[in-house]
Amino acid sequence: MAETSYYYISPVGTLSRMSDLSSAVAAATVEGFIWIDYRKPDKDAMSEAALQFKLHPLSIEDCIDTNQVPKIEDFPGNTFLIFNSFGYEEGQLTVDEIDIFIGDKFLITVSEYDSKERHPLNDMMSIVESNITKASQGPAFLMHVVLDYIVDHKFIAVEALEDELELAEERMLARPADFNVSDMLTLRRELLLVRKSLFNEREILVKICRKDCSYISDEAIFHYRDIYDHLSKFFELIEAYRDIVTSLMELHTSMLSNVMAKASNDTNATMKRLTMITTIFMPLTLLSGIGGMSEYSMMTGTDNWRISYPLMIVGMIIISIISYYLLRRVNNNTTVYPRVPKLGHRSNHRRNQ
Repeated sequence: MAETSYYYISPVGTLSRMSDLSSAVAAATVEGFIWIDYRKPDKDAMSEAALQFKLHPLSIEDCIDTNQVPKIEDFPGNTFLIFNSFGYEEGQLTVDEIDIFIGDKFLITVSEYDSKERHPLNDMMSIVESNITKASQGPAFLMHVVLDYIVDHKFIAVEALEDELELAEERMLARPADFNVSDMLTLRRELLLVRKSLFNEREILVKICRKDCSYISDEAIFHYRDIYDHLSKFFELIEAYRDIVTSLMELHTSMLSNVMAKASNDTNATMKRLTMITTIFMPLTLLSGIGGMSEYSMMTGTDNWRISYPLMIVGMIIISIISYYLLRRVNNNTTVYPRVPKLGHRSNHRRNQ
């Protein structure tokens, strides 16, 4: 449901809530200025202010469409800004759009509710009252209070993203095989979204600090430089986090490759042992098959079976031992190492040159 609040701010530092736009405009005719706060408005709700302050229709469209990129645009009689407010709760990033109109005698803030009915400027009234001395100096100073509030809440979201990144790193290092890579991809997309917003907002502050906006005085620009410094630091942090995410994804791939290589090596070792056992028992099976064709004679006569059995068993043991050591020696000799050229030959060749 749309909500509209009208405020009159006097030069002496008083904040008065007005019943409608006409009374607020009448109060600000001589001195002071107007602050209008729209929450989830439609075109009809903003039509009165649009006519009063000659707001451009394209700006009104941008206020209704909440999927706009942060920007600053100058129009006759006002300047239009789009900023983003971040929130990070329960592993989900929320981006709320805040639209601002600034003129000589007015400041208009337009914001929406998110899916959880959370308002990005929910505590703005108390913040303005606590900074009323600075806000009463003009719309540019009030806009600084609003933007400073938004940027301070960005830091909370950036810290939450950092904590989420550390938790993902701990889970990945603890159990790389069970780690869900989609979590890192989601975090990477969120960081990319934050980076895109911070980049455009930093460009807005660059234009303000170089005095492109005629409604921001030289005295107020010093305050906006502080916001620019905060946004630059946040942008650098997000860039570092994106590099960490990329490194973690590469590390996860490497760790999975190591796990698979270890499993493959274990399988190869098992197959090697089984092959060796099979190879050792193949001649023994042949001997036992031939020699045991007759259970009583053992190819030596029926009277000598008590001697032939032990002799054959001893022979099979000797053959198995010999086969084992032969196979072991063959396996050791099959390891091929790359030939490394001798340094002495290279040195002699250089001396000959």
